[in-house]
Order: sequence, then structure tokens, then C-alpha cells
Amino acid sequence: MKKILLAVTTVALLGLSAQASSNEDIKVGRKIYDRAFGRGCGTCHDIASNPQLIALIKSGDLTKASFAKTIKEGKGGSMPAAIATIMTIGPVKKAGYSEDQAIDALWNFLNQ
Repeated sequence: MKKILLAVTTVALLGLSAQASSNEDIKVGRKIYDRAFGRGCGTCHDIASNPQLIALIKSGDLTKASFAKTIKEGKGGSMPAAIATIMTIGPVKKAGYSEDQAIDALWNFLNQ
């Protein structure tokens, strides 16, 4: 009985830990979206003439791999590489995120 109780408790704690980590990612992702380039991603991506990130992600038209590549390398003359700017944002630095973790946080925020 004690072993079963211990196993159930362990599983519950792991679930809570993953949820807390996920919530932190969402918070950091929101800060990235709001603060990148000083004015936020929405300055360009929340207007009708530019790609609507959330709609593209939710429809499956923008893959995570393509998203990450664009964040790291930019795209044409209209989308600059953003990773260097993202890495200077306070919550990203405070969390100690790597580039990939910061991109994951932004993706998770946009995909919630």
C-alpha cells in the first residue's frame, strides 16, 4: 500500500512540476512577444498586411522548425533575425534560457 501511495504521489508531483515549468514558459514567451525589438512582435504580426503568427501556427501552416529557422536567420528583407534581440530580454536572461528554450517559450505562448 505504501509503495502505491508513493508512486501516485511521485506521479502527481511530476505533473505539477511540468505544469509549473509550462506556465513559466508561457509567461516568458508572452514577454518575448511583447518586448522584442522594444515594441513587440505584434507591431508587425498583429496587422492585416503581415503574417498572423497565431493563426498560422494553429492552422499548422507554420511548423515549429520553420518558425525557429526564421527567428534565428530572418526571412527576406521584411523579417530580421530576432534571436539576438530575444536573448537580451530580461525574463529570458533571468530564466537562463538557451536560444532554443527561448524559441520554445515563444512558440508555446503563441500556440496556447
